[in-house]
Amino acid sequence: MTDHALPNAETLMPGQLLARGVCRHLASHGFVTVEELVPAPGLRVDVMALGPRGDIWVVECKSSRADFTSDTKWHGYLEWCDRFFWAVDAEFPTELLPGDSGLIVADSYDAEILRMAPERKLAGARRKAMTLRFAVHAARRLHALRDPGVRGLVGD
Repeated sequence: MTDHALPNAETLMPGQLLARGVCRHLASHGFVTVEELVPAPGLRVDVMALGPRGDIWVVECKSSRADFTSDTKWHGYLEWCDRFFWAVDAEFPTELLPGDSGLIVADSYDAEILRMAPERKLAGARRKAMTLRFAVHAARRLHALRDPGVRGLVGD
């Protein structure tokens, strides 16, 4: 039997480390999370969170000024969530970030919401579609952890 180890802090990229801290923090508030979910072709959110009341949050993790300034897709994420947040480390120049979005400061172990994102309620049909997409994404990820050979058989 082959040992398929999960990634550790040494193998994760800086944005993935931020995502880990964000996911831990959101879990402490009753959210479940998935990373790298594709809400629509050409888009891939860093973290999507499903809240205890069905609310959907998107968190875009930025590890540097260059990472932020090179990202032009984030506007496309707004139509797929109720609240949109940026997650950055404590050294990030937060004045670069749009003020009409949420702000989370994170590290690889935890996070803190410094500014709550404004709520833009999803339409019922979009919410249902995104909740289903979230569930399928999470189930595929779990299946791939339990059976690494399935990775090539499912799209994700």
